[in-house]
Amino acid sequence: MADLSLYRNIGIFAHVDAGKTTTTERILKLTGKIHKLGEVHDGAATTDFMEQEQERGITIQSAATSCFWNGHRLNIIDTPGHVDFTIEVYRSLKVLDGGVGVFCGSGGVEPQSETNWRYANESEVARIIYVNKLDRVGADFYRVVDQVKNVLGARPLVMVLPIGEEENFKGIIDLLTEKAWLWDDSGDPEKYQLVDVPEEYKAKVAEYREELIETALEQDDDLMEAYLEGEEPSIEDIKRCIRKGTIKLDFFPTFCGSSFKNKGVQNVLNAVVDFLPSPTEVEPQPEIDLEGNETGNVAVVDPDGPLRALAFKIMDDRYGALTFARIYSGKLKKGDSVLNTFTGKNERIGRIVEMHANHREERDSAHAGDIVALLGMKHTQTGHTLCDPDRPATLEPMVFPDPVISIAIAPKDKAAMDKLGVALQKMVQEDPSFRIVTDEDSGETIMKGMGELHLDIKVDILRRTHGVDVVVGKPQVAYRETITRRVEDTYTHKKQTGGSGQFAKIDYVIEPGEQNSGYQFESTVTGGNVPREFWPAVEKGFRVSMDEGVLAGFPLLDVKVTLTDGGFHAVDSSAIAYEIAAKAAYRQSVPKAAPQLLEPIMKVDVYTPDDHVGDVIGDLNRRRGMIKSQEPGPTGIRVKAECPLSEMFGYIGDLRTMTSGRGQFSMEFSHYAPCPANVSEQVIKETLERKAAR
Repeated sequence: MADLSLYRNIGIFAHVDAGKTTTTERILKLTGKIHKLGEVHDGAATTDFMEQEQERGITIQSAATSCFWNGHRLNIIDTPGHVDFTIEVYRSLKVLDGGVGVFCGSGGVEPQSETNWRYANESEVARIIYVNKLDRVGADFYRVVDQVKNVLGARPLVMVLPIGEEENFKGIIDLLTEKAWLWDDSGDPEKYQLVDVPEEYKAKVAEYREELIETALEQDDDLMEAYLEGEEPSIEDIKRCIRKGTIKLDFFPTFCGSSFKNKGVQNVLNAVVDFLPSPTEVEPQPEIDLEGNETGNVAVVDPDGPLRALAFKIMDDRYGALTFARIYSGKLKKGDSVLNTFTGKNERIGRIVEMHANHREERDSAHAGDIVALLGMKHTQTGHTLCDPDRPATLEPMVFPDPVISIAIAPKDKAAMDKLGVALQKMVQEDPSFRIVTDEDSGETIMKGMGELHLDIKVDILRRTHGVDVVVGKPQVAYRETITRRVEDTYTHKKQTGGSGQFAKIDYVIEPGEQNSGYQFESTVTGGNVPREFWPAVEKGFRVSMDEGVLAGFPLLDVKVTLTDGGFHAVDSSAIAYEIAAKAAYRQSVPKAAPQLLEPIMKVDVYTPDDHVGDVIGDLNRRRGMIKSQEPGPTGIRVKAECPLSEMFGYIGDLRTMTSGRGQFSMEFSHYAPCPANVSEQVIKETLERKAAR
């Protein structure tokens, strides 16, 4: 049985273009997993194996691989940086024990870094920080360390200092051993010298080393006391304290280097082994019952325990659907029958494979701590729990964000029609942030996603991977509706036919709820005028109606309904009568409550050279944007703003034109806000015209 203390399940995550995939590639070369380096910009990186990834030079889906370093097994997941594929980062972090947050030495902490860091905090994943690209113009290690403190609110524990920066970056100084690592210019990571600290760095090394030791020893009172009395702790003791603090998320060991130039990657690998937790050192996953309540039990990482595995990713390839699973407890063998607690069905494990990007290695079995791909799972989807049929339990599922943008697609011909349904079903299984709905009025197929790039890639995959040619409509924004006025009202539902009839009377208040509160329902009925067993029917009637607002049919948000009184008939009242009454009450009262259209507002982060700042800000103002801040950087200005999504279509083209191709931007959903009257009228008019045309 493998020793779990020698396992490290880690993810590499960062903002787009900070060098995650290049870092992964260097790790695989150093550990002997690959023998020839592939570069992202050449489209040859091992973990970027999709055609779309190779052409665009970005990572779209997370790729899993494993390798060995200093006798430890590293299961590594390389995740995307682009905001449209955040879901890949979220679900990877959910099943990992540790992470490497990569930051660009010149770009620093960028908006997607903040989102990923927040996800990692929510998942309580221990991390080390790696400041990459120190050979680039404008790189500044100390500035990035300050940004980690101020922007992320994190506590970096500086472990190494750079020797030289930008084109003069030569190597690093290890503060623990007080040795300098100097690489030559051959680009071979193995060609380095260990030398004493250069004279001009000695004062800085002494200052940072003292800070490092004091921070680390906060984890052990006895060692701290001895240190204050003048006793120098051993390197082993310091490392033990750093490991303890890293796992508790008290601080984050911080390293630097240049992955592209092969400088500093060994130190990151050593830190993964020394400071990141093994599967047995992280908090066990809580188990929940079928209603979603915690049972008080946890899935203890133990190969001899009952089977507990979480499916975190479905990937379709030429051999069929692969289900990636993290095993928390127990063992899995080829041919085993396991229970999927979400569907209640038993599934048979056809094959177990270990993935190296898109290559695979067959395994007969896997156990707690492993991340493997399973073949033959017909009904398992992302977030489902696989467990021992005799000792069932569910692990905490994943929660995925709602899409903010949609497009209509139609097959070009009859042959494509048949293939389209199958292809879309596979794509929805692979990506939980991608949804497909059929418009009931027109029969159109609507694709919903997290951004323009997300849907653009999906259409590309449909055409190339699945061979389905489609016609694509204009992007549509996911508007919502709400109300702005409190309304007290009453409704009586009466229907008398032969035999027993239907009767339900409800008195109610409909009022605006708190922002982001969704739909809330409460009953203050006393005295049994509406019997308690009918309250859920009233709640359901209103809830179902909220899916279609009264202005243009968009879902209604942030509404509170209070059932205050009513009446019932001993024979004719029933749950269905109260549900019908609630639906009719919704149609009667919401138009009186001053309904209002809401639009999605995006958090936009634009990077622009100094001489184009005025143009960029003027353009954002024209797009109804609200400028939040401007932050000068070494090579340009970062403008943070909030803009309506409807104004941001095609923005990348306009930004490149304004900035002579040098501008970059990223955006992510922030919140819903009221639409201005003129925009609201136009959207409602267009939506109703579109519905009428169908």
